[in-house]
Amino acid sequence: MTRDGHPRATHPRALSPEVFAQLGTGHVGYLRQISSDDLRRLFPGTPEMARGLRLWALLGADGTPIVVSDSREAAIANALETELVMVSVH
Repeated sequence: MTRDGHPRATHPRALSPEVFAQLGTGHVGYLRQISSDDLRRLFPGTPEMARGLRLWALLGADGTPIVVSDSREAAIANALETELVMVSVH
């Protein structure tokens, strides 16, 4: 373990899927373009919305939804405001 409680590993394969998913939680985020059709799955409890709209979701390192916006710039601004490091996921 490191001082901040994260497991120490020398190779990514040494991490369990659960531990790997927790790396960067609260510090790292990524943007994902989604359809309004996916909105209720990612953000349970959201109101009905017109189908087929393009939206941007800001997700935590473990995939936890943080915010959704109709603007990529607004989602990025939220990441900067909450001091998340943005990473590219391919």
